[in-house]
Amino acid sequence: MNICVFLSAADLDERYTRPAREFAKLIGKGGHTLVWGGSNVGLMKVVADGVEEAGGRLVGVSVEFLANKTRPAADEMVIAPDLAERKKLLLEKADAVVIMVGGTGTLDEATEILELKKHGRTQKPVVLLNTAGFYDGLREQFRRMEEEGFLPRPLTDLVFFAEEPVGALAYLEEQLGTR
Repeated sequence: MNICVFLSAADLDERYTRPAREFAKLIGKGGHTLVWGGSNVGLMKVVADGVEEAGGRLVGVSVEFLANKTRPAADEMVIAPDLAERKKLLLEKADAVVIMVGGTGTLDEATEILELKKHGRTQKPVVLLNTAGFYDGLREQFRRMEEEGFLPRPLTDLVFFAEEPVGALAYLEEQLGTR
């Protein structure tokens, strides 16, 4: 399975890096491929290192203005001309999406895949990995959107909230029949 992970490239503390490393090892041990933003810094590096160490493949999709931060020796690296093309390529290469902790870029990527799902433009499973309660506020906002009629589909059709890495991967494997 090609698992696209949207996440931060920032250097973060152990409460975020430990679960990211754990999820990365699960991807690699499961024989899956990481599809990610291609960066070799911060949390993106932590996840790529973990997947590679556990025997998984690395498929990066970076963007021209960040090309100097790409991971050397990834199994595949594509450099997109802009962020819109980068998102498109990331999603094309993925069978499933996991949203990990991140900033505005991660939120942009997350809302794009959820919008595509909302309109039936993709059926790829999406997991929001709620490490250390990072996305509690967003989950509450999504629930409000659902309750007040802003979502034409149930929230559970759009995204699965996982509190731990093992639950995130188990959901994806169940959804895609790779267990």
